[in-house]
Amino acid sequence: MSFAAMMLVAFGVDALLGWPQRVFQAVGHPVTWLGRLIGWLDRRLNDGGRPACLILKGGATVLIVLAAALIPALILQAALPQGWAGVVMGGFLAWPLVAARALHDHVAAVARPLAQGDMAEARRAVSMIVGRDPAQLDQAGIARAALESLAENTSDGVVAPLFWGAVAGLPGIAVYKAINTMDSMIGHRSERHEYFGKIAARLDDLVNLIPARLTGLIFAIVSSARKQAMRIMLRDARRHRSPNAGWPEAAMAGALGIRLSGPRIYGTRIADEPWLNAGAKDPVPRDLRRGLALYRRAMVLGAATLAPVAWFWG
Repeated sequence: MSFAAMMLVAFGVDALLGWPQRVFQAVGHPVTWLGRLIGWLDRRLNDGGRPACLILKGGATVLIVLAAALIPALILQAALPQGWAGVVMGGFLAWPLVAARALHDHVAAVARPLAQGDMAEARRAVSMIVGRDPAQLDQAGIARAALESLAENTSDGVVAPLFWGAVAGLPGIAVYKAINTMDSMIGHRSERHEYFGKIAARLDDLVNLIPARLTGLIFAIVSSARKQAMRIMLRDARRHRSPNAGWPEAAMAGALGIRLSGPRIYGTRIADEPWLNAGAKDPVPRDLRRGLALYRRAMVLGAATLAPVAWFWG
């Protein structure tokens, strides 16, 4: 069975339908199911103590969540019929774990009011996709936050799930989403999760090594400023606090001719991050539209890349 073809089906269904609100209200979403399990384990096991003990408890949490994602995926994949019927059925099962349309819609929801000068609505919309304080963001700050989210989540929400799904089918995409969800919930560096989430964070860094760099390369290829996007990505990606997020973000900064990252405010904490493509201009509302257009071209190239792989291995 061609796992690449399965992922192509999942990507196509997501591009057409997204994850309808009516379906979400009726049954939720696999990521929210995993999120409830992670939250429950966090409350039960992350109860203080020595750092080594918290790391071990965090490791136990990782194993439990991975098992909860992997075992059903293995069972479902084993039950799939052979041939194209199995590919289509598997693609529909993988569909909820690809977030291409949702990502585009969330960023477009920021771009529209920002272009109209509706700062209140733009701040509300950007607060749905970033963790920084929206009240502290001016027009450039909102555009920058949305573009950074678009770049990073192209890797985390689209390219990486499709990559691991193409490698290992339903188990690959399910395990990846479990790891990524754990990282978003317990993998950040905070007083509560500094040690408990350490294994989840390092595991997320590992599984995103290839997809993040592949995403940056795709952005550069579909850019009208290919050489500049590639040059900025290779020069600045390692300056980012994340070993992976800097690759798609730096490529997008170079492709659009803007600067990204830099200092930002999270609640009462100021994170003094280095700039990507320092010396370039701050983004304006039009650049957010340009970023979305770059994203759409990247999605077309991603599908065009999956298609021959699916045909060759089909």
